[in-house]
Parts: sequence; C-alpha cells; structure tokens
Amino acid sequence: MHEATPIAFITGATSGIGQACAETFAAAGWGLVLTGRRQARLDELRQQLGDTVPVHMAALDVIDREAVERVVDSLPEPFANVRLLLNNAGVALGKGPAQEANLDDWHAMIDTNIKGLVTVTRLLLPRLVAHGEGATIINIGSIAGHTPYPGGHVYGASKAFVEQFSYNLRCDVSGSGVRVTDLAPGMTVSEFTQVRMKGDRDFAERYYEGTHSLQPSDVAAQALHIAELPPHVNITRLEVTPLCQQWSAFTILRDT
Repeated sequence: MHEATPIAFITGATSGIGQACAETFAAAGWGLVLTGRRQARLDELRQQLGDTVPVHMAALDVIDREAVERVVDSLPEPFANVRLLLNNAGVALGKGPAQEANLDDWHAMIDTNIKGLVTVTRLLLPRLVAHGEGATIINIGSIAGHTPYPGGHVYGASKAFVEQFSYNLRCDVSGSGVRVTDLAPGMTVSEFTQVRMKGDRDFAERYYEGTHSLQPSDVAAQALHIAELPPHVNITRLEVTPLCQQWSAFTILRDT
C-alpha cells in the first residue's frame, strides 16, 4: 500500500449503503477497513473488490464493545492510520404504533444505532485526531431524526441522537483538523426495509412501488464528496432525499 493511500473504516459494510460506500471508495482509490456481522457477506465483498485497493476485513457486531476494541487495537500497520470513519451500521425494527411495539426491538435499535455508534467512534477517535487535517467522521443519520411519522418512535429518536452527537462531537474536536458530518438520507432502496419488517418482502416491495427512490450508490456518492472536500471545509449536516419524497401537511384530529 502506498503511504499516501487514505484509509476508510466502514461499519455495516455487508449490504445497502455500507456496501455501496465500500464500492465507491474503492473505485476512488481508498484503502478500506470493512466490518459487518456476516462473515460470508464480507468474503463475497472481498472477492467483488478484488485486488484493486488494499482491504482489511473484520467480522464485527458494533454492539459488542470488546469485539470493537479487539478490531481497532489489532488493525495492521498499513490500515492503522484511519482518515475516515463512516458509521453506517444501523437498524430499524417494526413499524407499528409505540403501544404495540416489541420492547426487544426498541433495545436493539438503541444498542446498534446509539451505543454501537458511540463505541466505534470513541475507540477510533484518538487515531483520527492523530491523523489531523483531513480526517473525517461521517455518521449516517436519517431524515427520520427530524421528521416524525407514525411508527417512527425509537428509530427516529435514535437518528435524532446521531444528529446531536455529530454536532457536539464537532465542538469537541475543534482545532484537531477532524471534520464531522451527519449524512441524513431519505427513502433509499435496500434490504433495510425488509429487515425492519422481519423479512416481509411483500411489504418492502409495496413500500417502494411507483417511486424513484434513492439507491445506496446515491448516498455513497455524497459520502465520498464529503470525505474528499478540501480539509478546511466541513459539511455539518447533509440531508438527501429522492425528488419523489415530499413533506406532508400536519394531521389534524377533529371532534366528531
């Protein structure tokens, strides 16, 4: 690996936006540390990327603090100088009203979207600060962090946390050269929706039917743009939606 090759550490790289980011950054010549829960998917991704760029794979569930510590502490020297952390790992579960929600689903979203994200960030932060100018943290948020909707409950709240954590983190690293961005996509076609609905493929197909939604590659292109901006430029928050996704009027409940 060339000494000047920038290194991106991407969580949740085995599908959707994370996989698209891996492909996009590889095409741009970045070295990659790719993590995800499914080893078989990581193996497939390694084969797909080939030998065009240096890649280090690590099976990892971000909710496992000890596992995250092991992965970060054991990064091989060529990959240790991380320039970009892309916190993509996340999950949404269930879409019914809060009063019918499964409490285990709520805890799973909090564990992954909040606790997992802050664990990876805290453990990699010294490396990013040491890298200095040009180092970047991109946290994948969501428009759900700003726009409530029925059934959004804990998922939306977790993405609101991502936004505020990003803002406050940027304050703390001020002067270090590290940039922080909350990248917040809207409707994006991926297996994310199918996971949310516990494998209900029909629901996922109906959800996207008749739309021209974002593709994971659209979001990945924005991530690369953020990462490759001149070092003095910080995009604090970037909200990206498909043109077909618009705001709705307030719902007014009236006496009958």
